[in-house]
Amino acid sequence: MAGRTDAGVHALGQVVSTADAPDDLDLVALRDKLNGMLGPEIAFSFVGEVPRDFSARFSAKSRCYVYALRDGEVPDPFLVPTTWQVKGALDVDLMNEAAGHLVGEHDFRSFGRLSHPDASGVRKLFELRSVRDGDLVRIRARANAFIQQMARSLVGTLAEVGTGKRAPDEIPAILEARDRGAAGVVAPPKGLCLVSVEYDEGWSRPIDAAV
Repeated sequence: MAGRTDAGVHALGQVVSTADAPDDLDLVALRDKLNGMLGPEIAFSFVGEVPRDFSARFSAKSRCYVYALRDGEVPDPFLVPTTWQVKGALDVDLMNEAAGHLVGEHDFRSFGRLSHPDASGVRKLFELRSVRDGDLVRIRARANAFIQQMARSLVGTLAEVGTGKRAPDEIPAILEARDRGAAGVVAPPKGLCLVSVEYDEGWSRPIDAAV
């Protein structure tokens, strides 16, 4: 898989690869069989051949996630499964000011958990921005890779900035601390979606459809 996600996280552009498929496999029939076994919660939109050295995970150039928050006074029952209802109005301008300190190559240990104490927390965050659409605020995060819970920790911290609990200029010190306790809460998994994965050949799904 291109990206391992926590339970409750959604995906639109997930990619899976295997090197064990026979050469004469009917790819359309395979897609339909997989969807029959896994649907309707999971659906394969396309099955195709790739070079032998292709890896859904290691060939990826970047991953793009979108997180949906809602700050309306009354919860929307239809959006509950895919959004985080936050208390207090979110200031998107402050959130984007804070995000500016996070874009680039940093040690993100304050924003996630490492699989091993000696593992590197350095990742390159290409994009982090928030956009409002009515009561919805969508945060798009694109990086070469994410450490565990990094995307949701970034969102949790930006949400605290947006509601006035933190100031944007606190972000550099949080990064410098390299301590998970320095950053904000981990946002709930239900609001996060892996939108698309980038390869040399292009994206796994159109990225412009997201924020």
